[in-house]
Amino acid sequence: MSVALPAPAAARAAAAAVVRAARAAAPGERAAYAVGTALTASGLFHLGVFLVAGGPWDGPVSWRKPFTFGVSFGLTLIALTWVTSYVAMGARARTLLLALFTADCAVEVAGITVQAWRRRPSHFDMETPADSAVAMVLAAGGGLLVVVLTVFAVAAFRRRPSGPAGMPLAVRAGFALLLVGLLSGAAMIARGVVDTRTGRQQAAYHSTGALKPLHAVSLHAVLVLPVLAWLLSRTARPAAARRRIVLAGVLLYAAAAVAALGWGAATA
Repeated sequence: MSVALPAPAAARAAAAAVVRAARAAAPGERAAYAVGTALTASGLFHLGVFLVAGGPWDGPVSWRKPFTFGVSFGLTLIALTWVTSYVAMGARARTLLLALFTADCAVEVAGITVQAWRRRPSHFDMETPADSAVAMVLAAGGGLLVVVLTVFAVAAFRRRPSGPAGMPLAVRAGFALLLVGLLSGAAMIARGVVDTRTGRQQAAYHSTGALKPLHAVSLHAVLVLPVLAWLLSRTARPAAARRRIVLAGVLLYAAAAVAALGWGAATA
C-alpha cells in the first residue's frame, strides 16, 4: 500500500532533513549551509524593503534584483551542498569546489545588493570606475560559477550518483538543466558586454530579456528534482514506481524550461 505525505507534512519533513544534514555536515558544508541561509534571508529582507519603500519592480535598478538574486543564490548554494553529497567524487575536491562556490555566491549577491542601495545598475554599468569594477567582478564570478558547476555536473555523469530510487536520475537531470541555465546566463552576459562596449548601454539592459525566463526556471531543477526523489523515498511506493514518478517530473520540468524559452522569445 502506498502512503503519500500530505503537503504540510512533506514540507516539515524536508525542513527537518535539512536541519539534520546541517548538524551532521562537515565544517565546510556547515559554512555553505550558513551562507546559503544568510543569502536567502538577505533576499527576503529586500523583498520587505521593496514592499515598504516601493519603486519599480523591473529595470536595471530595482529592489527586485537583491531579492531574486539573494533567494536564488541562497537556495542554489544550499541545494548544491546537499545534492553533491550524492555525487561520486573525492572529498577534498568536493570541499574545495564547495568553498569556491560559497565564496562566489556571497560575492555575487554582495555586489548586486551594494549597487541596489547605491541606486546603480549591477550589470553592464561602466559609467564610473566603481561601477565598472563591480560589473567586471560579477562577470568574472559568473565565469567561475560555470566552471565549478560544470565540474560537478561532469562528475555526476561520469559515475552513477548514490541515493534512493530515482535520485541518480534526479541529480543528473538537475545538473543538465542547471547547465542550460548557466549557458543562458553566460549568453546574456556576453550579449550585454558587447552592447556596452559598442556604446549601447541602455540596449544591454533590454537585449537579454528573451533568455531570462529560461534562466530562472532551469537553474532550480537541481533543487526541485532531487527533493522530489527524496520525498518519494519517504513513502511506501515501490522503487520502480518512484523512478517512474521522477522520470515524469524530469520530463515535466524540461517541458517547463522549453515553455519558458518560448515565453521569453514571445514577450521580449
